[in-house]
Amino acid sequence: MEIKGQAAIVTGGASGLGAATARALAASGAKVAVFDLNEKGAADVAAGIKGIAVACDIANAEGAKAAVETASTVHGPARILVNCAGIGPAKRIVGRDGPMPLEDYEKVIRINLIGSFNMMRLAAAAMQPLQPFADGERGVIVSTASVAAFEGQIGQAAYASSKGGIAALTLPAAREFAQFGVRVLAIAPGIFGTPMLRALPQEAQDSLGASVPFPKRLGEPREFAALVLHCIHNSYLNGEVIRLDGALRMAPR
Repeated sequence: MEIKGQAAIVTGGASGLGAATARALAASGAKVAVFDLNEKGAADVAAGIKGIAVACDIANAEGAKAAVETASTVHGPARILVNCAGIGPAKRIVGRDGPMPLEDYEKVIRINLIGSFNMMRLAAAAMQPLQPFADGERGVIVSTASVAAFEGQIGQAAYASSKGGIAALTLPAAREFAQFGVRVLAIAPGIFGTPMLRALPQEAQDSLGASVPFPKRLGEPREFAALVLHCIHNSYLNGEVIRLDGALRMAPR
């Protein structure tokens, strides 16, 4: 799909991978709606790319529906959805204080997995009645999984579960939406230089980067965004979870 002139929604667009993706899409000519609970951060990113900021809890059915409708009113129906919103707290299933509170697990699943599914269902429903392009394509959905979906570390049970769910969701969604010309993909990033990691001491950042076979560094958000653009451009990519990790395979801890 050609990106220029298309409406796009990026969740978690106020920072990190989402912000880099929103900027890359805008630079390619897309009309970008930046969805985030962080209204100021979303507004700052949107102002820099001449897009719009929409406050949104992606896991809330009615709130997300209203946000999609707001973006559609301004830019037209989105043909591109990129799910970047998510959280990644670390906690053992059974720690020193006993079992993980169930609500902590539920929160991660709700935001990362249910939120991505919620946005997918709303965006796909809006894409299906659109006029197809010459090749029959109507839209593209790219979600963010993680290498933790495959090699979750100790303390990542909730996060790995949520990202494993996104990975498992990708193929059945792609098969279901194929009849409408809507492609579905996921990217599984490794260790990336998001604001959370960049807040660590430089020594810790260097140690994490050194664990990557090659290149021995943290991934850059712009590299994630570049892969999103390729997923959109390359019409034969569909139903796949693509690792972006410098050949990293996570150790148990």
